[in-house]
Amino acid sequence: MSRAPRGVAALVVALVSLTACIADDSTSPSMTPAPSVSASASAAATASAAPTASAAPTATPEPAFSLELPESRDPRVVVVTVASEVGDETGTVTVTVASTADERIDELVLRWPTELNGSLFLAPFTPSEERIRDGGPPLVQPWTKWVIGPGERGEPDGTISLGWGPLLPGATLVIELDATRRAPGPLAFDLQVLAGNDLLTLDDGEPAELRVEVP
Repeated sequence: MSRAPRGVAALVVALVSLTACIADDSTSPSMTPAPSVSASASAAATASAAPTASAAPTATPEPAFSLELPESRDPRVVVVTVASEVGDETGTVTVTVASTADERIDELVLRWPTELNGSLFLAPFTPSEERIRDGGPPLVQPWTKWVIGPGERGEPDGTISLGWGPLLPGATLVIELDATRRAPGPLAFDLQVLAGNDLLTLDDGEPAELRVEVP
């Protein structure tokens, strides 16, 4: 039997080795590249995680026993002072109004919040048996109206309006209000001075509304 040439035998051995390598590679697990995270997704996650801040201002609550300023104003100037002498139960709140206007104010009106009644009751007089009994003396009063709003002459809801007759040019009215405490402790309330329903003007140009303090 004749032998194959050495070159042919070497070629056969090389082919067998190459076939075995290919078979081994086909059974080994393939390596897949790791997925990459996109820059846009990362940026979106960062933006969504950032907290949001609200820049809306908070409203300041109005103090107790406040009034809204009426829309209508009267340019006539008055000088107003208020003195309160109220004890543990009763007392007086005295309002002095002096006119510097050249025209008569037909009806001077004081106005305060209705809700004040629960803490401090203000009235132009103190009721008595003599005033209300049958056959008693005639009811003579300097005030012209005492209205819990809403009233028939435009007095707004939530207010008490006390009319005190005319105020002549250059004249002064001293108005004493009887005060009865219904709750202990100090308090403050808005008091407006009007001509009818029009807010008068103070001597500093401001609307005629004062904050009255009762110790």
